[in-house]
Amino acid sequence: MISPVKIWRRQKDIRKILGKKGKIFLWTKIFTPGTGFKKYAPYPVVLVELENNEKVYGQLVDHEEKDLKIGKKLISVLRKVRTASVDGVIAYGIKFRPLK
Repeated sequence: MISPVKIWRRQKDIRKILGKKGKIFLWTKIFTPGTGFKKYAPYPVVLVELENNEKVYGQLVDHEEKDLKIGKKLISVLRKVRTASVDGVIAYGIKFRPLK
C-alpha cells in the first residue's frame, strides 16, 4: 500500500513534467513485470528526452507497434498507476502517449 502522504508529495514532481513534449530516446518492452503489473504485460517503457533536454522515463500508453521507434514524438499525460488501495486512494502518475 502506498501512503496518501507520499502520493501528495509526488505531485510537485508530476506537475513539472505534465503536458511536456519530447521524443523517444530509448525504449524497451517489459515481458516479466513485478507484482501488480502482470495484467499489463507486455508493455513498453520509454526514456524520453524532453524539449528542455531533461530525460525522464515512463510507460508508453495509447500506442501502436509502429510508434515504438527512437525519435517518435510524445507528450506526457496523467494516468492511474495503481488500483485503489484499501483506503480508497488511487495513485496517479506520468505516462507518455504518442503525438498524432
